[in-house]
Amino acid sequence: MAKSRRPVSFIAALEPEKAKAFYGNILKLELIEASPYALVFSDGGNMLRVQLVTELCPASHTVHGWQVTNIEREVEELTSKGVAFLRFNQMKQNRLGVWTSPDGHKIAWFDDPSGNILSLTQYV
Repeated sequence: MAKSRRPVSFIAALEPEKAKAFYGNILKLELIEASPYALVFSDGGNMLRVQLVTELCPASHTVHGWQVTNIEREVEELTSKGVAFLRFNQMKQNRLGVWTSPDGHKIAWFDDPSGNILSLTQYV
């Protein structure tokens, strides 16, 4: 069964047009379906369903992330498009907001328009 399954990720959004612009135009995910219930994007060959909701209490932790090969380039590109990266007092982050974990992985976090925390990770 495991070989026949593909992951589907779910994120909730309050404002469909802002979510469509953010995930499609800023993050460059391909929109494959739009309905009154969800925006469906192709995310690295897997499905990301942005559920359209009327109420949302965003989680205080990362809900979705991407593995990248050059995190600083990715952060700079998203920053140039208006994405603000999160800063955490308990973590030493570089000028771009990238934290290096004890094992050397580099991670940066940002919010989507509905306040969902997303991340980029460059593994060593």
